[in-house]
Amino acid sequence: MAAVDELVEHIVGTVGIDRDVAEKAVGIILDFLIKEAPEDAVNKLLDAFPGAREAAAAQAGGGEDGGGLFGAMGGLMGAATRLMAVGMSMSQVQAVTREVVAYARTKVGEDVVGQLVGAIPGLAQIA
Repeated sequence: MAAVDELVEHIVGTVGIDRDVAEKAVGIILDFLIKEAPEDAVNKLLDAFPGAREAAAAQAGGGEDGGGLFGAMGGLMGAATRLMAVGMSMSQVQAVTREVVAYARTKVGEDVVGQLVGAIPGLAQIA
């Protein structure tokens, strides 16, 4: 089982969302990190997280999938809008983001996750 599948299953059980929504959410968050976080830190995470590149690629595309103005704008608000567009509430968006960040810590450690979170304005408040 790929690490992404393990994370998705954990999110389904912890947050209580459907597997399809959890898969999309993980991909959207990873796609967001690829676009917004420092490349070296993102690559360390992707290298340590089997299936992450594929999950992000499956959800790449920003706001074209119904994110509207904020989705097209990008950034944290765009990512949140994309997550809500797949059927998540704001509290679920926050819970899933926390789970992804916590899982990332187990894969690459606090230093790399600190670089990722620290580089994105507002992410530390929800992660």
